[in-house]
Parts: sequence; C-alpha cells; structure tokens
Amino acid sequence: MEDELLQQVGHVLNELVSWLAAGAMVFGGVVPYIPQYRDIRRTQNAQGFSTYVCLVLLVANILRILFRFGRYFETPLLWQSIIMIVTMLVMLNLCTNVRVSTELNTKRRSFLATDSKDEEIKVPKKLFLVPPSKCVLTFTAVAGYITYLLLDSTLYVETLGFLAVFTEAMLGTPQLYCNYQNKSTEGMSIKMVCMWTSGDTFKTGYFLLTQAPMQFWICGLLQVCVDFAILFQVYYYGRYPQKPVSHTVHTTSAKAL
Repeated sequence: MEDELLQQVGHVLNELVSWLAAGAMVFGGVVPYIPQYRDIRRTQNAQGFSTYVCLVLLVANILRILFRFGRYFETPLLWQSIIMIVTMLVMLNLCTNVRVSTELNTKRRSFLATDSKDEEIKVPKKLFLVPPSKCVLTFTAVAGYITYLLLDSTLYVETLGFLAVFTEAMLGTPQLYCNYQNKSTEGMSIKMVCMWTSGDTFKTGYFLLTQAPMQFWICGLLQVCVDFAILFQVYYYGRYPQKPVSHTVHTTSAKAL
C-alpha cells in the first residue's frame, strides 16, 4: 500500500516537474526581452540594442517551425517559437518607432534653429522601411513553399533543422559585434544577457534530457559560449572603458532595468 502511494506521489511530482519545465521552455525565452523593452520605452533610446537580434530570432524560429513538418520534436518547443516570433515583432516595432521619433525630433530642432519658415521638415527615405510583419510573411511564404517541395528529402530536412538552431545559436553575435564596434555595452540591458545565459543553459539541458535532435543541443552549447563572451564584454568595457561615457544619452540605459 505504501509502495503504491509512493509511486503515485512520484508520478504526480514527475508530471508537475514536466509541466513546469515545459512552461519554462515556452515562456522563458521571451522573459529576457522584458527589461530591454521597458528600458527602450522609458529612455526612448534604442541605440544600444541591436535589432539584428530580432532578425536572427525571427529567421531561426520560422525555420524551426518548418523543420517540425519534416521531423517531430517536443510541442513546447513549437509554442516557444510561435511566442518568440510575436515578441520579436513587438520589439522591432518599438525600436522602429523610437528611432523614427528620434530622427523626426532631430530634424525638427534643426529646422527651428535655422529660423527658416520656407523650409520643410524632410524625413529621410531610409526611415520608410518595409514593415517587419510583411518581411516575415514573405520569408515564411518562400521558405514554406521550398519546404513543401523538398519535404521528402532527408538531407533538406536535416539541413533545415541545423540552419534553424545554428541561426538561433548566433543570436548573441549581432549584440557581441555591436558592443565591440561601440567599445561599450551602454544601452544594452545586462539583465537581458544574464537571462540569456541562464535560459540557454537550461534550454541546452532540456534538449539533452528530452533527447532532442542532435542539432539542438550542439548549437545550444555554442549559444551559451556566445552569452559568456558578451558577459565578458560587460566586465571588460566596464573595467577598462574604451571611450568616455556619453552624457547625451540616458545613463539609465546602461543599467539592466
């Protein structure tokens, strides 16, 4: 009787842990972007955040969803991809609006300074970009059509899976390069990177425990290495500043908020 009770308790605990792990996988990926989103909204400054991070995640998760048509993997990973796509579109929309607003304000101040009533405020054409949602739909349609044609090819399916997780593994590379180019991590949320590191470590462990396809956990390890490289930049540029900290941008943008 006691053995049966212990087995039932063990089964319930196992199910509970499985559900918690699945929930962490589904929603844990978007949590690191909450402090960055709040930071950009409050400071109205998106200069320190690389929007290529959003592009990388959009491409990676679209390819991952297509990969599932050729090779099954855990359902929580599918939901994680869907939620991540929505989150990245929201981030891209915010960054685009902030940068357009900043450019317009700069032009308006320049116009007022000239005291010229005959001039008009001209917005650079580069600000009129194709909406991110249209780019995503176009890429999804093209990639989906190619996948439909080559779905019976094992080589194509495995390559698609590798590209999906390898692209995601390169997630931190744009931010790594952005920090290197600026010789500073100002404007980047340190909390976001710390959450990246902890989330990627957990995710890689999840891949190993659930026996996910090999591409997943190999690229997960690579992703953790990139995360630690960014954390090293935070330490290095904080301890050995390469340029004076600008006072024209909000100093809170350098904090993890």
